[in-house]
Amino acid sequence: MKEELAVYFIAGTQDIVRGTLPSVLEEALKGGITCFQYREKGAGSLQTASERKEMALECQKLCAKYRVPFIINDDVVLALEIGADGIHVGQNDEEIHQVITSCAGKMKIGLSVHSVSEAEEAERLGAVDYIGVGPIFPTISKADAEPESGTEILKEIRRAGIKLPIVGIGGINEANTAEVLAAGADGVSVISAITRSDDYQLVIQNLKNPGSPS
Repeated sequence: MKEELAVYFIAGTQDIVRGTLPSVLEEALKGGITCFQYREKGAGSLQTASERKEMALECQKLCAKYRVPFIINDDVVLALEIGADGIHVGQNDEEIHQVITSCAGKMKIGLSVHSVSEAEEAERLGAVDYIGVGPIFPTISKADAEPESGTEILKEIRRAGIKLPIVGIGGINEANTAEVLAAGADGVSVISAITRSDDYQLVIQNLKNPGSPS
């Protein structure tokens, strides 16, 4: 799982500034992302279940082509219906115990956490495969984001002995990825760092190898 978290791309229709979600996703897959989460939420997102399912299937097919895990954000029904590789939920999304009951053994389960106590509870549950920790830095991609915590939260979670794979989230880009990884994350999740880039391949390589010459 840790390898799959290296460059974890999150996007929905609402995040795309040029082209379409499938076209951007395919370029990102060619560029080397290691995981994709379909997150259709907020202003500009697809509103009907049928539209979201159609888009999810298209993205799932692309991920399968490049052998990259396809995760769905906060829609257990859709994830189970199309056989997604994973489901990711937040503290305020679908109740994690219900998610575990429905999905454990069928797909990977990811949970967002914002504190050491939430990370400890995620590990105690025994069925969570990885945690998303953040927001580490201020983010423009999520209107209802929690206050940013900085990289110190990653260090605190690791000092608490949490062994779960961690992906950092929130305001992460090429300039701060090295700091996030050094603090204890196994990978970084990004939205705008890719969707607003003019060179997906270069950005993804820099996220994979922070600090190395481009």
